[in-house]
Amino acid sequence: MAVFKLSRVDFVFTSLGLVFLLLDIVSDVYAVVTFYNEKAYVCLGFLLLFLVGSSVLVQAFSWLWYSYEDFKRETTVEKCLSPRQLSLLHVLQLGIYFRHAGVFELSARSYFTKLEEAENAGDFAVYLSHDLSMLRLIETFSESSPQLVLMLTIILQRGQLDPETVLKAIGSALAIACSVTMYHRSLRSFLPDKKKQHVMSSVVYFLWNLLLIAPRLTALALFASVLPCFILTHFICSWMVLFFFAWRSQTSLMDSTCGEWLYRATVALIWYFDWFNVVEGKTRYRTLLYHGYILADISLLCSLYCWMKMSPEPPYFDTSVSYAIITAVSVVAVYVLGLFSKMIYYKRFHPNLTKEEKLKGGTAMDEVDLPLPSQEERDNSVQTRSMLCRVDVSPPAPDIKRCNKRMRKLAENFYS
Repeated sequence: MAVFKLSRVDFVFTSLGLVFLLLDIVSDVYAVVTFYNEKAYVCLGFLLLFLVGSSVLVQAFSWLWYSYEDFKRETTVEKCLSPRQLSLLHVLQLGIYFRHAGVFELSARSYFTKLEEAENAGDFAVYLSHDLSMLRLIETFSESSPQLVLMLTIILQRGQLDPETVLKAIGSALAIACSVTMYHRSLRSFLPDKKKQHVMSSVVYFLWNLLLIAPRLTALALFASVLPCFILTHFICSWMVLFFFAWRSQTSLMDSTCGEWLYRATVALIWYFDWFNVVEGKTRYRTLLYHGYILADISLLCSLYCWMKMSPEPPYFDTSVSYAIITAVSVVAVYVLGLFSKMIYYKRFHPNLTKEEKLKGGTAMDEVDLPLPSQEERDNSVQTRSMLCRVDVSPPAPDIKRCNKRMRKLAENFYS
């Protein structure tokens, strides 16, 4: 029997994810063409930096995870390529799309085949989707979040608040929060059945992430709209501080030293926008320190925005001081509201597992608990000797092998 099951909701999200991926490519191309036609070359340069940098980062993680598994390919889509061809596709920035296609193939197969084969396909589809959810999370904070900051900065500088632009910005913020929530759904799949979370937990998780991420991005956009030359300095200095703490956290997600350093650098990038659990154990004090730092940073960015708006010199004297103050105070207030929402989630919905309680997808020795036979039994019973062999040296059962150890490690960090 499979450890993980692919639900209909997951199948729908998998199908929509592939569609939205293609739509995202179209919208990115449209944005690039628009900036080029408007001769907004600075904005075009930043947009290309976000797109290319994010793509290279995501493809690097995807290739590393394939290499850790000796380029083992389970889907028909992936089997049509050799390991060398698969590596070449990652160099050409196309490897992630084959991951999407492979997950979609197994998801569809789980609904149109016999029961036993469907369980196996669904189990492995969940395994692949766990990697995919992590890659989406990396893409969210390396491309979508900076892109939304750029969009908001342009809106503030141009003073254009037409309904289409506002709705597009709100939709982008909702998409970012949805991506984080889908990552949360992947973590939930590792919970024991008795600890399963109610759907309301995902709603509250989505809400507090939206209330924390939106003001963070808005504060960065407010600062960039009045001091655009310093936003890059702010990012580099903040990232270096966060990278130091990621290094001091002694993370252990990747199977290679270079991969681990890349992961820590990515964690620092994610922390620039939102909190992310990276170590197992109680993280209350780390979380308080992080949110205190981000709240102080948001307050500083909003204060600089108000201060620049008080200047009588153009182009800053284009908004009333009271409007700037109200905007800044609202941003900080929404972030504080998000902190209260996060407290509600951890108080009412978050299951803290004890040391005796194990997540799904443990090792073979975690799952098998057979008593060791005596010397007489080992000598006289072939069946017992077979059992002993199975306990000591046999590989894990297929359903245990299909546990995604990276996502399980992240689930341990989140639920411990």
